[in-house]
Amino acid sequence: MLNPMEAGSSFKFQKITNNMAYRILLIEDEESIRETLKLNLELEDFEVIAASNGKQGLEYFHGQFFHLILIDVMMPILNGYDVCEQMRLTNTKVPIIFITAKDTQTDKITGLKKGADDYITKPFSFEELMLRIMNLLRRSADTEKEDFESYSFGDNKVNFNTFDATTANGPISLTLKESMLLKLLIERRGEVVSRQHILQAVWGYEVFPSTRTIDNFILAFRKYFEPDPREPVYFHSIRGVGYKFTVNN
Repeated sequence: MLNPMEAGSSFKFQKITNNMAYRILLIEDEESIRETLKLNLELEDFEVIAASNGKQGLEYFHGQFFHLILIDVMMPILNGYDVCEQMRLTNTKVPIIFITAKDTQTDKITGLKKGADDYITKPFSFEELMLRIMNLLRRSADTEKEDFESYSFGDNKVNFNTFDATTANGPISLTLKESMLLKLLIERRGEVVSRQHILQAVWGYEVFPSTRTIDNFILAFRKYFEPDPREPVYFHSIRGVGYKFTVNN
């Protein structure tokens, strides 16, 4: 139960960045709450994908890119704690908020230990939820602004300003898309980056190449940077999910 949650009321919070369509995954089994939340969030210009249970929510999560996740705790099939824990296995950065009637201190501690960034108990006002959402999105945007001009791994060094790289086989020049994809993988090093996220981050929302194009980029990276392209240590393909960059230095 939400209080107040009048459908059609809109606070019109200031957007964090211009021309940014934030996508939220909402996982809530109570239809009335799910539909009311979805409507109010859409009135705030968010794109909302709604799931009615934890299993469906995980399927959406692994197939698309989201800026923030809202998860109920008490759900059939798969509870919110387990959903959050599974999400954190592949993505440690996406902000996650629990929305739940479980309001004891132990419940909150459990939720935070599972990997959530925030925990709000029902009933709650939509204004409070929006403030929590915007705070987490702002914090996430500030983290993404932490930029770097160059990066070294193994015998390789990449300059992201000039698109030049030095490798064990000599200097190379990267294309813009190669540089963007490489930087994305390095920024998310140690994490699986989904194909959907790559397509949206590197190619944008409107023009999608085939996923085979990404495979070809990964093959090129292995040729450029791996000691043995047939036995990659940096660039890994995760079947059915996406790609991962790992480094020990």
